[in-house]
Parts: sequence; C-alpha cells; structure tokens
Amino acid sequence: MDMAVLDTSALMLPIEHNLRLFDELERVLGAVDPVVPDAVVAELDRLSDSGGQPGKAASVGLQLVDRHCEIVPSETSNADDAVLAVATQLHVVVVTADIELIERAHDAGLSVVRPRGHHHLILEPP
Repeated sequence: MDMAVLDTSALMLPIEHNLRLFDELERVLGAVDPVVPDAVVAELDRLSDSGGQPGKAASVGLQLVDRHCEIVPSETSNADDAVLAVATQLHVVVVTADIELIERAHDAGLSVVRPRGHHHLILEPP
C-alpha cells in the first residue's frame, strides 16, 4: 500500500470545506496509508487552542490523526519543512491545501493532492 503525507491544512479541510478527506484520498489515490509528521500534530494542537472556526478545524484534524494516520517523527519543528522532508525521504505524495507548500513540493519533484472546489481533491504530478 502506498503512503501519503498530510499537512495541517489538509487535516483541516473536513471543517473548512466540508470535504470527506479520507474518502477523497481513496478516490484519488486508491488504498493509501496516511502519515503525519509530529510537527504537524504540534501545529494542530497549537491551533486547536485558538478557538473559532480554525480552532474547531484543528481539533477535528487531531481527531482524524488519531483515527486514521500514523504519526512519524520529524527532525524539524516547522510543519511544512517536516512534510517535505518526510515525503522526500519516503518518495510519496504530499496532501495539502497550502499554495506555498504545493509550489515547494512541485519544486522538490513531488506529486501533490490538493483541493479542487470545495468537495473534491485532485492529484497533480510534479
């Protein structure tokens, strides 16, 4: 089974865009093992304390990590850098809604799964 590395913005999509994240990942990639760097978990934890819509989205993201994802160690506390490092090391796709991270992933030769519209994901090759 292939893997995909999810970032903070991807894990917040279910609340922010009413997107069924893991159903969409399976539709786009087939069976996939989602992995999340520990730096992303730390960022979600910080955001979950902020309240409002972002706080709720981050809290749901943490629940999704607990239910569906493997947490992997990262060598940096910067979530985006950790996502890129893990994806590069494992040679797997990045799942994100972050425009800057999409560009960095493409520059690194990585495929990206990103939102298209409010309810769907698409796969972009490098």
